[in-house]
Amino acid sequence: MATSSTATASLHLLLPASRRRRQLVPRAAHSESTPPPAASVDRRRFIAHTAAAAAVSPLVLPRWTPAARADGAPTLSEWERVFLPIDPGVVLLDIAFVPDDPSHGFLLGTRQTILETKDGGNTWFPRSIPSAEDEDFNYRFNSVSFKGKEGWIIGKPAILLHTSDAGESWERIPLSAQLPGNMVYIKATGEQSAEMVTDEGAIYVTSNRGYNWKAAVQETVSATLNRTISSGISGASYYTGTFNTVNRSPDGRYVAVSSRGNFYLTWEPGQPFWQPHNRAVARRIQNMGWRADGGLWLLVRGGGLFLSKGTGITEDFEEVQVQSRGFGILDVGYRSQEEAWAAGGSGVLLKTTNGGKNWVRDKAADNIAANLYSVKFLDDSKGFVLGNDGVLLRYLG
Repeated sequence: MATSSTATASLHLLLPASRRRRQLVPRAAHSESTPPPAASVDRRRFIAHTAAAAAVSPLVLPRWTPAARADGAPTLSEWERVFLPIDPGVVLLDIAFVPDDPSHGFLLGTRQTILETKDGGNTWFPRSIPSAEDEDFNYRFNSVSFKGKEGWIIGKPAILLHTSDAGESWERIPLSAQLPGNMVYIKATGEQSAEMVTDEGAIYVTSNRGYNWKAAVQETVSATLNRTISSGISGASYYTGTFNTVNRSPDGRYVAVSSRGNFYLTWEPGQPFWQPHNRAVARRIQNMGWRADGGLWLLVRGGGLFLSKGTGITEDFEEVQVQSRGFGILDVGYRSQEEAWAAGGSGVLLKTTNGGKNWVRDKAADNIAANLYSVKFLDDSKGFVLGNDGVLLRYLG
């Protein structure tokens, strides 16, 4: 796994303490006929020489680092902002790199945004894909995934792009008009193979470059819930909504949150239907995902963070205290079993180094005027945080 992101800092040049304490004293006036004191001439010469030297050698300022916290502990400085050649209103949605070439990656967003990098994410440039520009649609590209040199991109309105040469060229794959829901996630699983999910709970797999798809579940979430009204799931009766979020574990399990956040669903390979679950907390669910140890994390609206007890699928969660400043936490990304990062509204960025038991706020991100929606670690050294207004943070380590 790997999101990660340089901010502009204001530099204040401070006078030495001795000069700040010096009082102003009156100077003796001298006329044009009276030459200035020798000390004044030497000072003028010094200033003239300094100005000339500055014109030849420009001032080089040291790299800005965050100030220390009031309690004496240093602020975290493990992320930098990467400025992108896109409109300020673009929301970044997904990022992926080519496994055979870790310096080569793609970044997706709203307003038909596809960016490409060939230096590991330090710089990005717009990527034009003619097959995605031949209609008068303003595509929202939701998901990108690579396996070897094989890659996939999906978007809304329904569009599916495929590459077999690490993104050097892309072809558009036709889709059925009867596809239930909007495609929200795709995972490259092997040669010419992928797994795709829609916001209505349909899961499809292909093994021939997307020309044929086979359903992995027998019905949509709406059909499952309306067929099992007596299941005891609060808010599930006559369900006609969609997924708010959906996340896949490395071994192919899914956890999804209903559009209203009043319950969640899980699916494991081989199951014919999604399994609904009551939320174990009072507040509505914002997002859910998988920890590095196989357990679940759960975010609620208003900034709460919960971790499941043990690993696997469960309805037993316990709350963890976080300093979110009242802003909602929107996503969690694990760099390792012990280290993870959480991101949220108004530049909230939190770090844990003990599996989620304790979290420390990264105050260096407080001056980022954006909501941070997604934390993605592609491996233990490559990570990005994606936000609105074209905000991209890159992990420095």
